[in-house]
Amino acid sequence: MLTGKNIHKRYGTVEVLRGVDLEIKKGEVVSIVGPSGSGKSTLLHILGTLDKADNGTVMMNEITISSLTGNKLASFRNKHIGFVFQFHHLLPEFTALENVCIPGWLAGRKKTEVKAEAERLLNMLGLSERMENKPNQLSGGEQQRVAVARALINTPDIILADEPTGNLDSANAKELHNLFFDLRNKFNQTFLIVTHNEELAQLSDRVLNMKDGKIVG
Repeated sequence: MLTGKNIHKRYGTVEVLRGVDLEIKKGEVVSIVGPSGSGKSTLLHILGTLDKADNGTVMMNEITISSLTGNKLASFRNKHIGFVFQFHHLLPEFTALENVCIPGWLAGRKKTEVKAEAERLLNMLGLSERMENKPNQLSGGEQQRVAVARALINTPDIILADEPTGNLDSANAKELHNLFFDLRNKFNQTFLIVTHNEELAQLSDRVLNMKDGKIVG
């Protein structure tokens, strides 16, 4: 479903990725682990088209997304890839509901349809009473669930999560772990997760270990 072949990336004189190959199948929950500086987040950003590899290809559903540019790239990313980051990246001036709606509106979908889907997702994630709250009125765990709903709004092929529990306490981290697997079991949702959380990694279907810009072991 998502494949990366011979991915290289250099920043100045530092070679961050040194020929990475990987394949993620539909419905898998895969974690990438490794020490800081091993290239985990860089790889995730390249797979998610947020950054460009110096060499190599990224394909999703037989489309070479690493060759897309401009509006075609932005449109593909918005429709097919969901993102969850450590610090949520919710827009502070918008409510939880509006934050979830934004990717759907950017995709050109009907506003009423998007709002109804956003409400359904927030209800499913236990946030029915928090839809009109702005991010600064939500707990860290609630903000992260809003971010998950936002990632799901366009029914993406895959959700890429970069240290999604890194800013959460242990109880909220465990709740988010369970949520990911519930979404996989109910909707066959695919996840690729960069994490330092051993518990989350061990729950995954597969664990990819990175060291010095390569997948090892």
